[in-house]
Amino acid sequence: MVTGPQVIDRIATERLDLRPLTIGDVVALYELDSDPEVMRYTLHGRPSTLEEVETTVRDRIGARWMGYERATGDFVGWYALVPHDPGEYEIGYRLRRALWGRGLATEGTRALVDAAFDRLGATRIWAQTMAVNTRSRAVMERCGLRHVRTFHLDFDDPIPGTEEGEVEYELRRPRPM
Repeated sequence: MVTGPQVIDRIATERLDLRPLTIGDVVALYELDSDPEVMRYTLHGRPSTLEEVETTVRDRIGARWMGYERATGDFVGWYALVPHDPGEYEIGYRLRRALWGRGLATEGTRALVDAAFDRLGATRIWAQTMAVNTRSRAVMERCGLRHVRTFHLDFDDPIPGTEEGEVEYELRRPRPM
């Protein structure tokens, strides 16, 4: 479980309702993680097992929000804001494939970026993905993050595209005087 001083309950955007992750979300997230295309650029490049999803949910309570379409109540995916060093948060997102290309990843991520700066006093928001994950990189850019580095990691079982490296994006806000 992620712990810390942050308290962000529900967030509403024009098209989304975000609420904190709970252990009751395992089934919905397992269904999301069962789509091979959704999982293509993740650490293992394959769908997650139910046990992996349960572990992740337990580890990310307090740092992930479940997203739902306001108009229909349909599950969209998850959005993350994970605390790291003081004032630094890592953003992330994973959406159902049927909803890709509608701007929902950007909309939910922007809401969490704004909440991190406005409510949590963040000074740096960052995200990483595989260099070949152009869709995710585009979301980061639309949210105001800028590319800061490309780096290479060694994996025991690399997935296609690993040879192109990983990228890190960030958005900084000056500390208040």
